[in-house]
Amino acid sequence: MLHGAPISTFDVDIVHARTIENIERLMAALNEMDAYYRGHPKRLKPDSEYLASSGHHLLMTCFGPLDVLGTIENQAGYDNLLEFSEEILLEDMKFRILSLDYLVKIKQESFRQKDRLKIQILEHTLKEKSQI
Repeated sequence: MLHGAPISTFDVDIVHARTIENIERLMAALNEMDAYYRGHPKRLKPDSEYLASSGHHLLMTCFGPLDVLGTIENQAGYDNLLEFSEEILLEDMKFRILSLDYLVKIKQESFRQKDRLKIQILEHTLKEKSQI
């Protein structure tokens, strides 16, 4: 959606820097959002040790589903992805998002059907943006 592609999603995915300082900030934000692991019968809350791993943390928050990812495809972490990202401004806040080119590349390499279904839409959006 942030790139202008007409694709709906039900969650937000983030890849976080796994430094001690950032994990502390992330934990504070997750606590404020009352985050817990989706599908866990005891509303298990994330902790710093879990967030330091490269795994996927599928959380529910008071705002909806949030996927906190240590890495994505090909074990790419935050530092690896910086060069493939761009900064956007949204309601006076700065965010880094993957470039549309790189997002298309990731979807093309994915084995998940839901990712593969989005390729045509993302490629069309990329083509439209290049003509502007």
